[in-house]
Amino acid sequence: MTSARMQVAQDWLGSVRASVVAWGLPHATIVLGLAVDPLARMIIWIVALVWMGTACILNARHCGRTHCQFTGPHYMLMTIPVLLFGSGMVAVGFYAWVVLGAVIIFGSKVIWWATERAWGKFS
Repeated sequence: MTSARMQVAQDWLGSVRASVVAWGLPHATIVLGLAVDPLARMIIWIVALVWMGTACILNARHCGRTHCQFTGPHYMLMTIPVLLFGSGMVAVGFYAWVVLGAVIIFGSKVIWWATERAWGKFS
């Protein structure tokens, strides 16, 4: 098996089940987490972000998927504003949470598109 074929075979994004568990469900919990109070939201979002960040970092190490090298740290770094918002260290309203959720989810999609366009699917 060639190196490129092996990378594709090892890529968790190639498996619908792995992709849903690693990224789909956490994205859904972020959206659904908007319906709970800020403290519960903070906990749910941090768990989801660490879950996705870890999955990305492991997938990048596992198969060399380009965007995972960037989305993993993105998800991990997004725990900081979530912690600040949820702990009340930064006083924000509901719409700030909506914007933060959009930055988390759509930001990862932009990172995915931009990095793989620039450097290819695997690096």
